[in-house]
Formats: sequence, C-alpha cells, structure tokens
Amino acid sequence: MRRAHTALRWGGIADDFTGATDLATNWVARGVRTSVTLGVPTERELAGLADMDAVVVALKSRTAPVAEAVGESVAALAALRRLGCERIYDKYCSTFDSTPRGNIGPVADALTAELGTGTAVVVPSFPATGRTVYRGHLFVGDQLLGESPMRHHPLTPMTDSHLVRLLSPQTRHPVRAVGLDVVRGDPRALRAALDTSAGEGPGYVVVDAIDNDDLTRIAAATAHHPLVTGGSGLALGLPSRGAPATGAMPVVPGHRAVLAGSASAATRAQIEAALPALPARRLDLAALRADPAAEIAGLTDWARTHWADEPGRPVLVYAVGSLTDIERHPPEGLRPAAELVEDALADCAVAFAGAGARQFVVAGGETSGSVVRALGVRRLELGPALAPGVSWTHGSAPDGASYNLALKSGNFGGPSLFTGAWGELR
Repeated sequence: MRRAHTALRWGGIADDFTGATDLATNWVARGVRTSVTLGVPTERELAGLADMDAVVVALKSRTAPVAEAVGESVAALAALRRLGCERIYDKYCSTFDSTPRGNIGPVADALTAELGTGTAVVVPSFPATGRTVYRGHLFVGDQLLGESPMRHHPLTPMTDSHLVRLLSPQTRHPVRAVGLDVVRGDPRALRAALDTSAGEGPGYVVVDAIDNDDLTRIAAATAHHPLVTGGSGLALGLPSRGAPATGAMPVVPGHRAVLAGSASAATRAQIEAALPALPARRLDLAALRADPAAEIAGLTDWARTHWADEPGRPVLVYAVGSLTDIERHPPEGLRPAAELVEDALADCAVAFAGAGARQFVVAGGETSGSVVRALGVRRLELGPALAPGVSWTHGSAPDGASYNLALKSGNFGGPSLFTGAWGELR
C-alpha cells in the first residue's frame, strides 16, 4: 500500500502509549502530519492512514515478557512497511526504562534483523525534559540516571547510568559510544562514526547529546539510516516542515477526570499541586483486593457527586502521593500493587465514561495503555501541546463514544499540569 503523495514515510514503534503520543507530539511540532494507532493496525485501519506523513504504533510492551515484546514489535514493523513507511523509529523511554534482559535490546535486535540494517543509533536524549547524554552517561536533570528518582521505579528501577553497560547485556550485538566532540565536529566525521560498526554485522552506537542542536546534527547524520532508536527527542532534530501539523481537534463535552497511576517524582509533584484544587481520592489497595467492583462503584458515586456540584471541575484518582505509598512487596499470595492499580484505573475510566466523563488526563505509561484499551479507542489524532512530549488527543471507540485524552509519561510535565491542562479544551 503506497501513498499517492510525497511524504516522509516515517513509522514509529513505541513501547507504551504515552511514548507514542510523546513521539507524535514532537513530529507534529516539526510540521509532520502524524497519527497514533493503539495496537498493531488492521488492514482496514491501515487504509485510513495512507495520507499521513508518519504513523506511530503504540504497544504495551515495555514490561511485557521479552518474546511478547519482540513479537508485537515485529508485527508493528510489518504493518508499517505495508503502509509504505521507509524509515523506522524505535521509541523507548528517555530514561531507558528496562531490565537486565530487555526489552530495549531484544526489540532493537529484532528490528535490525528484519530491516537488514547495520549500525543503529541509541539516542535517549530529550533536553526539553532534562534527559541528556554525556560521555555515554544518561542524566535526568542534574542527576545521573542511577542517582535519580528512577532508582525507585517499582517495575524498572534504574540503578546504573552508563548506557553501554545497560544495553550490552540485552543484545547480541556490539555497543559503543560516540562523544560530544564528534557530534559537534566535522559533519562528515560524525556520519562516518555513526555508519561504522565495531566488528562485523549490526551494532549500536550510543550518541552524546545535551541540547537540540546536537539532536539536529545527529538527525542529519542519520538521514539515510532505515532505523533509529531512542526517546522522542531525536524527532525534534528533523528539518521543520512548517507550522505544527495539528488540525482542529474536536473538543468532546463531558465530565473531566485525572487518573494517575505513576509513582514518578513529576507525577507526585503534580498530585501535590492538584490536591488543594481538585476533589481527590487515593486508591485503597486493601479495598481493591477485598472487593474491586464495590471500590470502583464507590469511586464512581463519589465522582458523580462532585460533577453534579461542579460540572466543569475535574476529579483526581491517584495511586501514589509519596514514596511511602509504594507497596514494595505484596502480602503473600496476593496480586502486586502495580497490577491492581492498572486494572482499577482502567475500570474507573470505563465507569466514569458511563457516568458521562469524556475528558481524561492519564499519568503513567502502563496506566495509559490500560485505560485506552479499556475505553476501546484504536486511533488518536493530535491536538494542542501541553508540555514537551504531552498533547491533548482525540479518539473514538467502536460504540461511538469520543474522548479527549492527554496521555502523560509519569516523568513529564510541570506541577500545574493536572489543573492547567483543561484550559486548552475550549
């Protein structure tokens, strides 16, 4: 299936739903018309995407078993190639969220094998959100990754900061680094450094980048690469195609809710800032384990009461307000807190939608995936940006319900996001 017009033909494969809208937001900012599909698109869905400049397939594979993550990523690649995408962007979190086994390395290995490519760059840098790489070390703001709040992540605690060390155990291919001096030197030397594998066959090169000019140089040096990997920042290195490629996003009237499953420092700060302004409830893990249906029904009744009193005021349901709220080890024989939170917030979304909610801010990659799947939305169109890597979107479900959704990586956005996002929906 080939498009009739000249386009960039970018395809993105994102390992969670917030990562997909993050990448799409940055492409749209460069004037690239972009759609997001939630899951691998069907042939019918592909037909409706043929006039896009870029399509991002959102998967829920970041913490999935390795074989599942690889299988879904390869299926996404096959769909994007049928659409006519000529370049592939393997999008993972800018904090390199992974375990010693993956899934970043195994997915990249599978994509390089399918594409028959040589060197693929590794560029997690997204300076607008404080993610930078220097001498191969990943920084979160002024902190090394392994010393940042990411060391407390309940699913993928990141206790090292050196990307070559982090990636090497996950891949069968060599991993090396290219420093900032090369990035900022002769463009021909940079291109040569990024084209040359260490040894025979495919390999990966971790590239330093601490500002957007560095990303522009890397994007130019890899313009002929069929595959790039990283956070969404490298998308900002593309030459601009004009004004941001957002259309007139429909605003869907209805009640408003914030569903926050992330335990990240940024989300906790957003919760703290929202508590004085929004009706809020923290999920009760004991109640969810005892009778989840009753707990969701209670939360829905509580939300209905507040919406009746103040129809335009959002309600906030959250999992973690402080690090002391994180359940490190579940009671023996009981489901882990992360699973309970995902399911509970997805169930809240469905119940709240049944009560008339149509505008949701969702915090956390795993949470966003569960919520959007529960609502049945399969495609998102981008609307106004709220923060670097965060935008409002519009999507519809098979039952005819439409929603405005802002899917936020747990680490993204300023403290006022939960209270200030709604001003764009007018």
